[in-house]
Amino acid sequence: MRDAGRAGDAADTAGGAGGTGGVTGASAVRRRPGRRPGSADTRGQILAAARQIFAEKGFDRATVRGIARQAGVDPALVHHYFTSKAGMFVAVMDLPLNPEEVVPVLLDGPREEVGERIVRFALTLTADAEARQPLLAMIRTAMTNDQVAATVREFFTEELLDRAARGLGIPRIRMEAAFSQMFGLIVMRHVLRLDPLASAGVEELVALFAPTIQRYLTGD
Repeated sequence: MRDAGRAGDAADTAGGAGGTGGVTGASAVRRRPGRRPGSADTRGQILAAARQIFAEKGFDRATVRGIARQAGVDPALVHHYFTSKAGMFVAVMDLPLNPEEVVPVLLDGPREEVGERIVRFALTLTADAEARQPLLAMIRTAMTNDQVAATVREFFTEELLDRAARGLGIPRIRMEAAFSQMFGLIVMRHVLRLDPLASAGVEELVALFAPTIQRYLTGD
């Protein structure tokens, strides 16, 4: 699920971040004068444009057409390289997951086990050092840069919290409560590295946290 883009880009994006897509066939790509569709640097041009647009407008106000215009390409090429606006944000920030893909998977299963699935997924994902570094870089940047914080907040609200809350049919405040619990756990485990949370095994923490997350989400 990871797109290219280095972890260092997350800090460089202290002025911006972005995501977009929806795959279309090559026949949908229309030529523009003076630029070959699909040239070697097209993807990089789109990502550079996305960084600028997300920095200037945030996640909500950024559009595929605006990013394509900034990159000097047809919007169909943006859709060709990325799955959605969220997908472009994931690529720019080098995040290890795309909520558009992950949320349906987490919600697909018994409702009474959704808390366990979410906790196990978050802990397993962040157990991988390569996967968690871009995520932690984004968190650190957002905590010290109001503009980045606003963009990250818009992204997670729209693509993770709202999407998951709708899927479960629950008020968003319940999803936010669960998210805050998991956010705190990840920070304590991988930023502050507070033992014994930092050294505890995944299954031990799943057993400890899953019932609380389940209660936040469904009241069970």
